[in-house]
Amino acid sequence: MEISGAALQELNNNPLYNTVGLHVEEAFDGKAKSCLTPNPNVCWPFPGQVHGGILATVMDTTMAWAVFSKLEQDLNCTTINLDIQYIHPAKQPPLYCSAVTTQYTRRLCFARSEIRNADGQILAAAQGTFRIIRATLDFVSQ
Repeated sequence: MEISGAALQELNNNPLYNTVGLHVEEAFDGKAKSCLTPNPNVCWPFPGQVHGGILATVMDTTMAWAVFSKLEQDLNCTTINLDIQYIHPAKQPPLYCSAVTTQYTRRLCFARSEIRNADGQILAAAQGTFRIIRATLDFVSQ
């Protein structure tokens, strides 16, 4: 299921995304893209370098939306495993995250993700496992 423009707008208007500077750009057919324009407060302990925990949040979130875009209306997902490789320091925002589902079963979905800088250099990569659960998000049905 493609997440509509109105749903994406509501999705992006939440305290977590606003705090870190995350914007989900698209989610459809097992793929998702997001952009991180980090709040300076999440660039710690080195000014101008995004904290690894924020990168983990971005990759986890983007993979979850890729998984969610494959699910039926009354289903959702929750992360049960996240494995991250930090390759280069995350400097010079904005940073771009892409995610894709790699395998899907009735109860689990596997995904992978990368964060790149504007030059296309891979800064971090991740693999995640998501449990499929029954739960609906009201705004997605819009």
